[in-house]
Amino acid sequence: MSSNSSVQEQVKEKYGSAARAVAQSGSLQACCDPGLRCCDPMTSNLYGADEKGLLPEKAVLASLGCGNPTALIDLRPGEVVLDLGSGGGIDVLLSAQRVGPAGKAYGLDMTDDMLALARENQRRSGATNVEFLKGEIENIPLPDNSVDVIISNCVINLSADKDRVLREAFRVLKPGGRFAISDVVVRGSVPDEVRKSMLLWVGCIAGALEENEYAAKLATAGFAQVSMETTRVYNIEDARQFLTEAGVDIDAIAPLVNDKFFSAFVRATKPQGRACCGPSCCG
Repeated sequence: MSSNSSVQEQVKEKYGSAARAVAQSGSLQACCDPGLRCCDPMTSNLYGADEKGLLPEKAVLASLGCGNPTALIDLRPGEVVLDLGSGGGIDVLLSAQRVGPAGKAYGLDMTDDMLALARENQRRSGATNVEFLKGEIENIPLPDNSVDVIISNCVINLSADKDRVLREAFRVLKPGGRFAISDVVVRGSVPDEVRKSMLLWVGCIAGALEENEYAAKLATAGFAQVSMETTRVYNIEDARQFLTEAGVDIDAIAPLVNDKFFSAFVRATKPQGRACCGPSCCG
């Protein structure tokens, strides 16, 4: 099995387990598992009470993201939105409300259990301008130039082929379309062993990109107007218990970790006039 396939299988199992826990018990018991240490502080307090009140409880419970991209992007009535790695569907359902009946919100996920949960949440919400698609974010099952806005909530960091994800995002966006995602990002260099421990804590399997590398990859994919806004910094004290149990000397690594791992709102735009992105016209 290739390393990419191995990462995909780990992600499927992890998030499938979370979806089953929510569907069967109505609570995210999977958060107690070592593989889902991201649940706090990473996923806590991301959505306001007004947003939660508009959605099925299980959509909120199944949110395993690191931000709230729908709160930070200007979605307009009639637009088409795509959520990469849509999970239980919370960001898709929130987006659907904002684009209105003339718009559409797609959710893309590769995990059967999450898709089943998301579709049940859609049914409970009564949303008719929503469609959940099965597929991989490295191979988006939508046509070129078909989406106004791409959102994602702490999912691109899980991909073992981020360059391909960004190329695919660029391909499906319309000229002038916006890329507006939440993701885990690393600031500056961090020793590999320390990085691995911290990323295990925040629940990231494939690993987060360094912020300058992230920006460079977006530019290589064709995006312009790239920016990153810090939304939450992960403090070493938050991870003390988990890392101590993992045999990590917290006091020794603290200077190498503090203020290095954070959630960011990553924005970029597909330039106007870049309608074609096939192999014959995008060198």
